[in-house]
Formats: sequence, C-alpha cells, structure tokens
Amino acid sequence: MSAPDPPASTEHQLLVVIDPVARRADGESVRIAKDVLCAGAHAKICLPEGPEEFARALARRGHRRLVVVGDDRALLRAVTLLHRERDRARGALSLVPVGPAPALELARSLGVPEGAVAAARSVLDGAVRWLDLLVDDSDAVVLGDLRIPVPGPRSGTPGADGEGAHSVWGTCRSLVRTLVGPAPAPEAPRVQRLRVEADGVLLADLDRPVAGVRVSSRGGAGKAEVAIELPSGDRLTAEALAVTVSGADFRYRRDGLVGGPVQTRTWMVRAGVWGLTLPAVAV
Repeated sequence: MSAPDPPASTEHQLLVVIDPVARRADGESVRIAKDVLCAGAHAKICLPEGPEEFARALARRGHRRLVVVGDDRALLRAVTLLHRERDRARGALSLVPVGPAPALELARSLGVPEGAVAAARSVLDGAVRWLDLLVDDSDAVVLGDLRIPVPGPRSGTPGADGEGAHSVWGTCRSLVRTLVGPAPAPEAPRVQRLRVEADGVLLADLDRPVAGVRVSSRGGAGKAEVAIELPSGDRLTAEALAVTVSGADFRYRRDGLVGGPVQTRTWMVRAGVWGLTLPAVAV
C-alpha cells in the first residue's frame, strides 16, 4: 500500500498554540481553525493551560512557524515573549483571532482577517509584514496605541473610555436635573499636568495642562506618532524615536491593560522587529 499523500503546502511546519481562553470562548471556531491548518500544513497542536505552559511551548518551537489561536491578550503575550528572545529571525508569528468582538479589536486594527476560516487560510497563504514595536523602559511592549487619559472623577484612574467619560449613573443624574430644572453649566474639561518630550524636544510642560496623550508606532515609518490633546480641543503632534512622559503619579493604557502609577516613563520605537502574517494583498 502506498503512503498517503502529504498535506498541501508541505513547506509549512507550524506550531499551533491554542490559548485556553479561546478554547472556552468559542470551541467551534478553534476546531475549524485547527482543521484548516492541519489540512494545509504539518501542524503540531499545543494546548497550554496557562501562561507558563504558553511560554514553554514558544521556547521549544524550534524552526516551526508560530501560530497563535486566541484573542488580543494572547497576541500580546506571544509578542512579549518573542521580543524577549531578541532574535528577529524568529520574531514572526501568525494569528487566528478567536474570542468576543471587544477582545479582538487590536487584531482587526492590524489587518488580521476576521473569521476562523479566513484567518487560517491567511496563515497558509499570506506573507509576513515586519512591524515596529513600542517598548518602554521596563521592557513592556505596546502593539496598538498607548494612551494617557486624564484621571476619572474621584477615582484617580483613567476614565472608562480612556477620555474621562461620565459614569452611567452620572449621566442619569444629569438627565434628571435637566428635566426638573435649568440645565447645569457645561463642565470644564478635566486635565492633568504632564511633561512630554519627543527625542528631547519639549512638547508640553507641567505649567500647560493637557487633556490626553496618545503614542503609536503603527505608522510604519520607524518613528512613534505623538499626539497631545489640549483643553481647547487643539492637538499638538510630532514624530520621535523616543517619548518621555513625566509628572505626578499617572496611569496609562496599553493594549487593554492599565499601567502605572509612575512618575516618569520612556517609550522607544524598535523598527521592524516583529512580524505578523497577513493576507498577501494587505502586505
């Protein structure tokens, strides 16, 4: 009896790491993705039960191409581990996004196809796009936008929407006041005092309140894009290799996580250090 035909695209040697959160959230999408990948490549399936097993699987992948099945948190975990290896030749991965829509916003913004079938086919037929990475002085990475919103009222923490949004209860109370009496005067925009430097150039100082700061390395030009929102509604913009923010204890948001409080933090751009497989037409 002759040996069975090997799967298509035999040049693919994959390590498919399926995040446990994805398995619990949408087992059917995980199964579909696994079937597509195994039909088109030599795929080794790994089912880690936690971050430590996830890290061990990546460290032992050898020459296999890494495929992560999971949400934005799984992607961030994988890129963080690849960054710590400091090996650009092994710093590429593919993603099959699985999870609720809010947990996949980063994947969509990076151009990863939605749906298990489309994403798995992109793993097999796409091409690697090398992307910039924002890394801070504690070696934490940022894949999407870094945001420093003003603190929420009384809480001292960033607002729920990153821009100091009112709570639902506060909105209801405002509506009741409007219905039973004169409308209250508009609230002044909340601000904070931060010193922001871009490659040593001072963009904002402690004597000039700001309404928010955004930093992103997704422009693809090897520099970070910096935007400072002013209370007037105006915006200051700049490009830099390094951005330093200082001030009273402040918190920041990166890829859905809250960092801080810190009094100073520097973010630096690392150009083209991690790769993501995307559909060929998007590369």
